[in-house]
Amino acid sequence: MTAFAINRPRRRGACPGLSAPMPTGDGLLVRLLPIGTIPLAAFAHLCAAARLYGNGIVEVTGRGSIQVRGLNARSAPRFADAIAALNIAAEDGVSVLSNALAGLDAEEILDANALATDLRRALSRTSLTARLAAKVSVAIDGGGALSLANVSADVRLCAEATARGARLRVGIAGDQGSATQVGAIAPADGVEAVSRLLEVIAQRGRTARARDVLAVAGAAPFRTALAGLLIENVTPFGSRNTADLIGSHRLRDGSLACGVGVAFGHAEATTLERLAEAASAAGAIGIRIGADRVLMLIGLRQATASTFVNAAERLGFIVAPDDPRRRIVACAGAPICSSAHIAARALAPRIAGIAAAHLDGARQIHISGCAKGCAHAGNAALTIVGSPDGCALIADGSARDVPLAVIATDELPVAVERYFHAAAREDGHV
Repeated sequence: MTAFAINRPRRRGACPGLSAPMPTGDGLLVRLLPIGTIPLAAFAHLCAAARLYGNGIVEVTGRGSIQVRGLNARSAPRFADAIAALNIAAEDGVSVLSNALAGLDAEEILDANALATDLRRALSRTSLTARLAAKVSVAIDGGGALSLANVSADVRLCAEATARGARLRVGIAGDQGSATQVGAIAPADGVEAVSRLLEVIAQRGRTARARDVLAVAGAAPFRTALAGLLIENVTPFGSRNTADLIGSHRLRDGSLACGVGVAFGHAEATTLERLAEAASAAGAIGIRIGADRVLMLIGLRQATASTFVNAAERLGFIVAPDDPRRRIVACAGAPICSSAHIAARALAPRIAGIAAAHLDGARQIHISGCAKGCAHAGNAALTIVGSPDGCALIADGSARDVPLAVIATDELPVAVERYFHAAAREDGHV
């Protein structure tokens, strides 16, 4: 069986992998960051193992990880062995993120999957993983129909087409909008560039992140590290039209991928098994885990895609981009998380219904069981934070900001309704 070390203290920011589960309110939690396509049979077996060894709740995170809850000291190693037997390719070093259709997308400028594979291989031959904070990550956006624009990372590469061919934009600490841009490089230099940038972070210590380097020294250390690789006279980073993950997407081989959302980021394992069965019946060959809590079914045909979508909708998955449940980010909450003061996930459906008429585009509500804000580090139109005194309401901020009010938990739905009506009056919309 896999050896475990579950009693040693875990610092905040640690990642609960298969061999180092994290204690939570409902037992042990393990996280798996799959790479590439998971065969449907393997995915179904993973879900079955979650039922057998855990409490049957499977979570899909905003960064494309799978989390299994409710394990214990005896069942966790058995679960790890069961997953190892499935041979699911998964991240085991520095997190290298690419979009859900990397390497398959018909519109991709360069193969982000190939670059990510080369980078993982190169990093495995260095000491960087052991010298970096557990949550340091790299995002590689191939410039296709789907993007990683909203995914924050310590280092990000984004492909763009130019008259002279493809190049990679380099950003530090943030998503596409907030990252500090340091220039552009040739695709052939991608692995070397990322390795140098991660070394800059590692030199600041085992807990450092890219944002810490920026706060102390600005972008200069990163630009210096890329000496000889940066392309001169780079124009400002422009926007591009991208598709929503939810829906159908054309692949290079002529087949389709279909993205469906996992409402509030969690589902029962049996429901996920039924989704896999429906996908298989419709001709899909595998599944990928996308950002923003989306499952991407691979290999569908035009004639069968609608059949699958109908089945997914009946099972409770999100099949429309404008579904209001997508605008709510909720952590596990109490009693699942021992740090939480409110049942964040149980509150989410009610809040989604209230907020449906008030949220559009990328505006979100974040419901956090405590002030750590684990489910969403950034700002939201409204952040609700559980506290010993009730629910703190934070407007256009994060869980760490000062609240405008603290109300009793049973008053939350009415307070949210009043908040959005007051905001609409201030904006002149009513």
